Amino acid sequence: MMESLTAEGLVPSTALPARLAAHFSVPPSVCYQCKKCSAGCPLTFAMDLLPDTVIRLALLGQEESLLSCRTIWVCASCVTCTTRCPNGIDIAGVMDWLKEEALRRGVAVPQPEVATFHRYFLESIRKGGGRLSETALMQRYTLFQLRRRPDLKELVRQLKLGWELFRRRRLRLLGPPALKGRADIRAIFQKAGA
Repeated sequence: MMESLTAEGLVPSTALPARLAAHFSVPPSVCYQCKKCSAGCPLTFAMDLLPDTVIRLALLGQEESLLSCRTIWVCASCVTCTTRCPNGIDIAGVMDWLKEEALRRGVAVPQPEVATFHRYFLESIRKGGGRLSETALMQRYTLFQLRRRPDLKELVRQLKLGWELFRRRRLRLLGPPALKGRADIRAIFQKAGA
């Protein structure tokens, strides 16, 4: 359910808008709140803030509200919001930037499973030289889930799913073949500070 936001007690800050403007080629400050991003997002039913509200709060410098909200972790980075933005704001990129900032600062994440999956996903991409080893990612994440909540039925279900994916050649046991531009990918990760 969406929270109602009021201007009471809101103290705008320029630090976050300046950092976002420095990071993105199109600064979020060009947003004129047309709300096309929110209208197109397929996951708003699970968000506590709509994507246009995230951009508005970012422009007001409300870092604490954004870093602790559920929306940035619900965002699936499908980029629908970004493609619908008439001003070319990388809204999905802003959500990812906020996720990374929350992890860097050690903010309590409302959905730790999503944060862990996010971290494992990026680590797998980094270790794979730019390619994702789905097998390694699923093994690691399944072990994480089992440590948190041992559930034999869920493990059997995951194994059946893995077998079915492997049988249909949708899952490679040894991971994907190496990319040619591994050095370029490494440089991208270094530039991103990841």
